[in-house]
Amino acid sequence: MCGIVGFVGHHQAAPILLDGLSKLEYRGYDSAGIAIYGDNGVEIEKVKGRLQGLIDKTDNGRTMPGTLGIGHTRWATHGEPTEDNAHPHISYHEEVVGVHNGIIENYLELKGKLLRHGYQFYSETDTEIAINLIEYYLDKYKMGPIHAIAHAMVRIRGSYALAIMFKSEPGKVYAARKDSPLILGLKDGESYIASDVPAIIKYTSDVYYIDNTEIACCDKNGVSFYNIDEERIDKDIVHVDMDPKAAEKGGYPHFMLREIYEEPKAVEDTLNSALNEDGSIRLETIGLTKEQLKGLDNIYIAACGSAYHAGVVGQYVIEDLAGVPVRIELASEFRYRKLPYASNSLLIVVSQSGETADTLAALRLAKEAGIPTLAIVNVLGSSIAREADHVFYTLAGPEIAVATTKAYSAQLICLYLFALALASAKGKIEEKKAKEYIDMLKALPSQIEETLKKNKTFLNRLANRRANMPYSFFIGRGIDYAVGLEGSLKLKEISYIHSEAYAAGELKHGTISLIEGDTLVVSILTQPELLEKTLSNMKEVQSRGATLLSIDMSNHPIVRATSKFLVSIPKTDPHFSASLSVIPLQLFAYFVSVAKGLDVDKPRNLAKSVTVE
Repeated sequence: MCGIVGFVGHHQAAPILLDGLSKLEYRGYDSAGIAIYGDNGVEIEKVKGRLQGLIDKTDNGRTMPGTLGIGHTRWATHGEPTEDNAHPHISYHEEVVGVHNGIIENYLELKGKLLRHGYQFYSETDTEIAINLIEYYLDKYKMGPIHAIAHAMVRIRGSYALAIMFKSEPGKVYAARKDSPLILGLKDGESYIASDVPAIIKYTSDVYYIDNTEIACCDKNGVSFYNIDEERIDKDIVHVDMDPKAAEKGGYPHFMLREIYEEPKAVEDTLNSALNEDGSIRLETIGLTKEQLKGLDNIYIAACGSAYHAGVVGQYVIEDLAGVPVRIELASEFRYRKLPYASNSLLIVVSQSGETADTLAALRLAKEAGIPTLAIVNVLGSSIAREADHVFYTLAGPEIAVATTKAYSAQLICLYLFALALASAKGKIEEKKAKEYIDMLKALPSQIEETLKKNKTFLNRLANRRANMPYSFFIGRGIDYAVGLEGSLKLKEISYIHSEAYAAGELKHGTISLIEGDTLVVSILTQPELLEKTLSNMKEVQSRGATLLSIDMSNHPIVRATSKFLVSIPKTDPHFSASLSVIPLQLFAYFVSVAKGLDVDKPRNLAKSVTVE
């Protein structure tokens, strides 16, 4: 979850590293640091807190001369956020300097080994142990950095992406990875290392994806790669088609607001990528043939966070349209269960980054069991994309804010299209009906724009009135419950207001005891068959003093009469209503966070990509 950068070239390294870290701060912002190899050896500067403190401390890198270095922005795992625990770390004998993203599971065992050999430690981090282990093997075998790194990789259990410098190798930066993302870029005789493309896209669009248990060496001659057996290997360079401006705010006060307003385009681009000119679904985009879809009898969906909530929507839509049973699983639970897979199954994994540790583990578990896998991901070349049998890309573009918005909306589109393709292959819907559904999907981008335009001012005012509320609840049934899960998560993660979502029928099973005067209850009403039942639940909480905010597609007079605050959204088929009902909830959460003066894009204790357990 931390962010790593590295640079070897002709320009001063520190400003480039700091610029790259500024594009990765969504991965962690508890502390930051850089190490530069200059004429006087390695110089390290670190700060507790946000990257801006390091920028100020080094005059934006100008006080640190040198043309190669490494940098890090931290999301704390082992050890609280302090300057000692900040990266880069230097080994006991000051031969090795490194930064790390991941978690080393057997760090205590390794620490004990190093203590027995006279090593001492100044931090609480597992990273310092890894750096010292590399130094230990460098000194023990005296066979060079590649040999030392490979030996350390064999001993380390867990996940890691490492960028490393050696005192004895002044012109080189080394990298290695296992289960944590890392890319390398090249341009004009200069090499770049980063956790993610946005950190280096300003400088190069040509990248290498380093695979698990591989090692790379960057120097003035380019990049060379090695496997765990220290054998030289060849890799293909990949051109990344990304506008550098996509990693900027573009005039918006926050990335999150920009990304909310980019949802119509994300939905439209993802939709168009999977449709033929006649409006039919392009099955090759999904990666599954009609025959393969027809043979499916069971679907599993595994995901985390907002991607899981998209999967809950997908469960309802797939089961209703295609008549195929679906099990939606939290990936962090799925991987530790002894699940007896049903025959003729498919596992769908959903992840914005394509690097989510638990989701990647669920994917590998299914593959080991011989279950075909389909990945819905946003990042080209990510670990999940490379390892899944089939890939359906969301075309949301870079998403920088920690709280996802446009990627979630693009994930919904992928799940809708999969459901329609499966239903058609199974003969559950006729061609004419399928075309009607596709036409409704095509209308969603303009309907999202309409929803944004009509409700922005009202939701901003309401957020300012409710910014100090202690807690809130979200209720709905079916797909509306799934949307409530996402709306509740958005509010709690960026405003720090305790919020819970409940299937409306569950209120009487304990939760209603928490309703008191002026408790905000957000009700979502887009499913006609469930409207009257949800209205009854709204009446129950209203009679106990709750204040109701309703997201409504029905235009029902009783909804208007019952709700103190009402947001009306355009009408679409109820299967696809989540794409519209979630928009006001995203806006409301955003405006509450702004009203409280919080850092919308970087909520405390969170990071964009959860690459550790």
